[in-house]
Amino acid sequence: MTTEPIDTGEPTLTIDELAARAGVTVRTVRFYGTKGLLPPPVIGPRRVGHYQQEHLARLALIEELQRQGMTLAAIERYLRQLPPDLSAHDLAIHRAVVASWAPEALETVTREELQGHAGRTLSDQDVERLVAMDIVTREDGSFRVDSGLLRLGVELLDVPLSQETIMAARTTLIEHSRAAAHELSRLLRDAVAERAAEDVKSLSAHMHPLVVQALLTTFQRSLREELREWLDGISEVGGSA
Repeated sequence: MTTEPIDTGEPTLTIDELAARAGVTVRTVRFYGTKGLLPPPVIGPRRVGHYQQEHLARLALIEELQRQGMTLAAIERYLRQLPPDLSAHDLAIHRAVVASWAPEALETVTREELQGHAGRTLSDQDVERLVAMDIVTREDGSFRVDSGLLRLGVELLDVPLSQETIMAARTTLIEHSRAAAHELSRLLRDAVAERAAEDVKSLSAHMHPLVVQALLTTFQRSLREELREWLDGISEVGGSA
């Protein structure tokens, strides 16, 4: 375990806090550490291990891989192929891609179970925001939740943007993603028009994760360029003031 304190500007987590946030046991965290699935913590004063947001994101990715039916050995091989310095954001992108391989996963849970899946305490306002984002639906005293989207929704709870802005962004993403999906589907239909139905299903299953990864990568690069241009414009205005 590393003993070099790393000041990332973000609050660190003890192993108990990490386990609680991730919805796993402390024993599981330690087991993943011994298996190499989880990087070692930074050891601070009094020999206390300090975990980063990257550890939490990696645990979420491991959980998603398990949900897809992967064994620990397969997960270990998958994680070994990833760059060792991925940020929490990069790991969240990988988890989103993995989650897209599976069909929509809806389940009915209690308020306590919802918090367990979220990995944190949810206030009434938090629940209302998740409902507004169409990730959670109220259902006769229980909640219908899209497990694949819940982690993303919980992360959005901490984003310093208004509910209106988040919903407007969601609408924009849905509209453009549907347009892209429609055009890609048309291209694939034309390309496989002469194939048998079973061949088409097999091709679709293989293409799905590849297309999602391509869309995420393209969007990520485009957004980075847009933000860079915006920030450069702000700098130029500030410099000429």
